[in-house]
Amino acid sequence: MPASLRRSPELALARAIAELPGASALPGGCFFEPKWDGFRIALVRDAEIHLWSRQGKDLTRYFPELAVAAGEIPEGCVVDGEAVVWNAGRLDFDALQRRLSTGAAKVGPLAYAQPASYVAFDVLAIAGRDVRGIVLQHRRALLEELASTWTPPLNLSPVTRDYDEARDWLATMPATGIEGIVVKGAAQRYEGGQRQWLKVKHRDTIDVIAGAVIGPMSRPEAVVVGLPVAGELRIAGRSTPLPPHVARTLSTYLQPPEGEHPWPGVVSPGAVDRFNTGRDPVRLTLVQPLVIEVSADVALSGRSFRHAVRFIRIRPELDVAEVEWPAT
Repeated sequence: MPASLRRSPELALARAIAELPGASALPGGCFFEPKWDGFRIALVRDAEIHLWSRQGKDLTRYFPELAVAAGEIPEGCVVDGEAVVWNAGRLDFDALQRRLSTGAAKVGPLAYAQPASYVAFDVLAIAGRDVRGIVLQHRRALLEELASTWTPPLNLSPVTRDYDEARDWLATMPATGIEGIVVKGAAQRYEGGQRQWLKVKHRDTIDVIAGAVIGPMSRPEAVVVGLPVAGELRIAGRSTPLPPHVARTLSTYLQPPEGEHPWPGVVSPGAVDRFNTGRDPVRLTLVQPLVIEVSADVALSGRSFRHAVRFIRIRPELDVAEVEWPAT
């Protein structure tokens, strides 16, 4: 197996678009797959088993049940997929987050109480052979053969080439926590680090960058969010007031800035709230930028949100460099 696949393989990415594209939008025609609400993981089954995040972090110890299950996969294989947790028929992202903030002694009980599953949707190597240069249509056939003997918690992600079925998935699957649809070209080779795929989210949500909070880091009252503009992080608005339990959870992820921060410590009221006519400056508690998911009731106006956004959740598995201007 190539050295580039043994440790933290670079994974292919998807670009956000507003609507489901036609069946022939990508080379070779489109494969439509569910967009899982989980942690993206490259499962490397070599002499040892490792679960690598997109950012190159070894997550193996956080998911011992998946590491054990990966023993069903022959040596020399690298599989691309997501770790997910089901809870009462829905995907539970909070349960995944708890894994990353849990000490080694408590991971085992968590894995027993809320076991994770692994959903595979691509393959990068089989029997020690790099298959990234093979087109998706043939990689999918290899993956299906590989998964033919799997048992839970290893699973094969469903796929369809039927546009109407994909549209139905987009409308109905969110009831189970599926975020949307990922679209891939049947004739595409696997290009790690490239946004070669497309993704369509069902919900009106967006990933933004939390660059500051209002109030202390230990008890934040609201989040000040930003988006990249011409390579710079610009303030785009603020969240609605955070409920106490949300503020407590968020505070565990907040850290002082590492180095110089792009924002000042004091801004005008209009900088964080477009329609705020007050005169008193707003003091910001600057933090190390991190990705969060928010819900906006309207689209962006210019370079800011028209109204306060609603905090949904923290996205610790995402890198701030991956946040893009929202699709329109």
